[in-house]
Amino acid sequence: MRTNDAQMLVLSALADGPLHGYAVNTAIERLTGARLGRGSLSSALARLHGKGLVEYLDGDGRRRPLALTPAGREALDGGIASLAQAAEIFEKAVPDKALYLDRLSATQVAHTYKEAALRALAVRPGHVVLDLGCGPATDLGVLARAAAPGGRVIGVDSDPGMTRRALARTAGLPGTGVLTADVHALPLPAGSADRLRTDRVLQHVEDVPAVLAEARRVLRPGGRLVMAEPDWDSLAVDHPDPEIARAYTRHITDRIVRNALVGRQLPRLAGQAGFAVPSVAPVTSVFREVHAADRILGLHRNTERAVAAGYLTRGQADSWLDHLTRGPFLAAVTLYVVTAESPSDSPARSPEEG
Repeated sequence: MRTNDAQMLVLSALADGPLHGYAVNTAIERLTGARLGRGSLSSALARLHGKGLVEYLDGDGRRRPLALTPAGREALDGGIASLAQAAEIFEKAVPDKALYLDRLSATQVAHTYKEAALRALAVRPGHVVLDLGCGPATDLGVLARAAAPGGRVIGVDSDPGMTRRALARTAGLPGTGVLTADVHALPLPAGSADRLRTDRVLQHVEDVPAVLAEARRVLRPGGRLVMAEPDWDSLAVDHPDPEIARAYTRHITDRIVRNALVGRQLPRLAGQAGFAVPSVAPVTSVFREVHAADRILGLHRNTERAVAAGYLTRGQADSWLDHLTRGPFLAAVTLYVVTAESPSDSPARSPEEG
């Protein structure tokens, strides 16, 4: 049983019949591979006895055996059911990246911010549009329809597997191309694009200012860049112990996402790259159902990583996941749709010009 809840472990050890204290710990060791410390065992026994979940049977001194009471049996059954429910709710394996992107795109959460970004991008017929980090062509069709007739949409991704999928999905789609390339060094001439977008890509790149400089280079004067990027420091998950929730979010920002604060930083960074920034629109996604949130946020996987990295103890992690399972559940995170424009009164600068 993967839990550090000492009381639940004691109840589990007594499931098959009465045992004295030493035998309880031996049974726990068989279940988990480790014994409870003397203090932990004594505290758990005292608490369970005080709650009426275990009772002492007749015996000799400290070797009096312990047994589950009817209430203890009910508590054990409820705990096992909760663990089974958690196993069904949380996704343990890391999903295929393309599957994850498709899954996200199909949610109302994504629909809201993608619509906002598309409106801000204002693609017109005849425009040349670049989609940096296009993935498996999730949005290329929408962009191609907006640029038709006469436009051209080019998806760029550094992952050859992604571009192969993108090419397969866009085969036969007029005015669409796909490039395998590094977004830090685009194989495109200066001033060759009217519109450029990123969708949750800059949070992962090695050098955000370098990517913005490339975007400025390839955009024509007056061209527009729209970026939809999250601020993971805004991730808030309800839990009775706010410090556990803060530790979980801190682990995400410190260890999981390379540029976790990029959403809030983009207006400043875009300005430093020579763009005008006419608008910044926050889009807050709210999750009320834990299974849906887990499929997007990877709650279980990232909790386990937080334990391994020392941000949460095993006991805190178990308490956290148990509460998320039982509900009511609430989580929210803010993404920013940032619109940046290349000045129309001067040509795009080359990297050598700064």
